[in-house]
Amino acid sequence: MPGVVSERPLKNQSRAAIIAVTGLASLFLFFPLSAQQQGPVKPPPDTSLPPSEPQPKPAPTTPAPSPAPKSAPSVASDAPPSIPIDQIIQRFAAREAEFKVERDNYTYTQTFVIQTIDSSDRVDGEYRMTSEIVFTPEGRRYEKVTYAPPPTLERISLSQQDLDDLEHVQPFVLTTTELPKYVIKYADHEPLDELNTYVFDVGPKTLEKNQRYFQGRIWVDDKDFEIVKTDGKAVPDIRKGGQENVFPRFETFRENVEGHYWFPTYTRSNDVLHFRNNDVHIRMTVRYENYKRFSVAIKIGTPVKTDQNKP
Repeated sequence: MPGVVSERPLKNQSRAAIIAVTGLASLFLFFPLSAQQQGPVKPPPDTSLPPSEPQPKPAPTTPAPSPAPKSAPSVASDAPPSIPIDQIIQRFAAREAEFKVERDNYTYTQTFVIQTIDSSDRVDGEYRMTSEIVFTPEGRRYEKVTYAPPPTLERISLSQQDLDDLEHVQPFVLTTTELPKYVIKYADHEPLDELNTYVFDVGPKTLEKNQRYFQGRIWVDDKDFEIVKTDGKAVPDIRKGGQENVFPRFETFRENVEGHYWFPTYTRSNDVLHFRNNDVHIRMTVRYENYKRFSVAIKIGTPVKTDQNKP
């Protein structure tokens, strides 16, 4: 079937087009997403993404970041870091703040897929959306939805919190401004592929009304001082007035782009959502591809002499 094409601005802009795209899902039962499973999730099998037009690229077997070259081998260490823990936190938060500004200067393609899985491990419902994060000629950044077939989800639907988490929590960025909101505890210094990383457990200090937070674990490269992996979930879960709005556990991986910053490239979840009356098995993937720096073209025309006496 033909895809749906619409546009919506990013944060602080109108979200009308997103609501229009996702409005079809509201025809179904309202069981927003949830996750109670603990520990790292396993990569979703190939059958989690059945053929659909257009077909996304197959999920990588090991979707880990592509590290920048390192001269020293990765080693685990039980010894405390040579740098004070507070200084490590301040350094990676400052670096994350730089990265957040940098990422806002890039265009990219985002493909979001969530599926419900029946007791026979077969897909019985799907929501799929592909969008382009682009700029107007004037430099205004917005999201253009390029493919959004009618959803077939029947046992769950997406809420506004799910869409907000897709934009802000799953590609988690912990900047200096965000530090006061979180309790951050050092856990380990361990290898991650070819990197050596500082590992921290992160959770919100308090849960303020209408605010979304990340709770889980982050891996910070000990050379670049940037987050290269996150494993956790968005909180809080919401149960009110007979409606249950709960959220899945996920992993997000980053890759080094242009040798400067680590950009989110892949998020995955394979979880069981626990509702009062039943459990729903879901699989979710988000791919961030084709990162390109935005630049404004300035045309210089032929000089024209002006009359200085005219207003």
